[in-house]
Amino acid sequence: MKRMANNSHQSVRTWQAVFFDFDGVILDSVDVKTKAFAKMFERNGPDIQCKVVQYHLENGGVSRFEKLRYYYNYFLNIPIDEKEIQKLSKEFSDLVVQKVIDSGFIEGAFETLEMLYQSSIPAFVVSGTPHDEINIITEKKRISKYFLEVHGSPRRKLEITKDIIDRRRYNPLRCLFIGDSMLDYTAAKKMRMHFLGIVPKEKASPFPEETRISSKVSI
Repeated sequence: MKRMANNSHQSVRTWQAVFFDFDGVILDSVDVKTKAFAKMFERNGPDIQCKVVQYHLENGGVSRFEKLRYYYNYFLNIPIDEKEIQKLSKEFSDLVVQKVIDSGFIEGAFETLEMLYQSSIPAFVVSGTPHDEINIITEKKRISKYFLEVHGSPRRKLEITKDIIDRRRYNPLRCLFIGDSMLDYTAAKKMRMHFLGIVPKEKASPFPEETRISSKVSI
């Protein structure tokens, strides 16, 4: 049986820092990006479109650059260079940025950010969204004040997390990572951090059996 989260897991004041994924953890924006990929590959026919959406949903946390490269190499069998990937990434950004900003918060996310802010516990964003874009989103959503640092791709989540912990000399055993994908889980476990998996109601957990999970963001 999965262990559901509860607020008695650890007192908020014992955390040195809390790390957050963004889509599906802070904002309810996963569906925005699913629809954007579906729209972009609609021109390639329903079979390709279905494969693209399925891969996207099964690989949460992977940057769009890696996904686009994979779609072209393995689904379309078309060589693609970095210039074309950047062009497609811009097309994707144009479809999603404002819709992500307009998305609502995942249950408990804003309250948790406010609690950390009031308790002077630093929070960090570790996202697969491009670095400049995730910073624009947090600014325009007016939540940037809640984060000490906001990071996105092309750096991977483990690299970002390790850099923050090493640079700020945190004890990973006193840090929490809140995420919704196996990339988040893997980064947390490799750094020996605590982890909370966000799993929407009625959806199966992608995490190992013993993982602490919740549909609500809490600490």
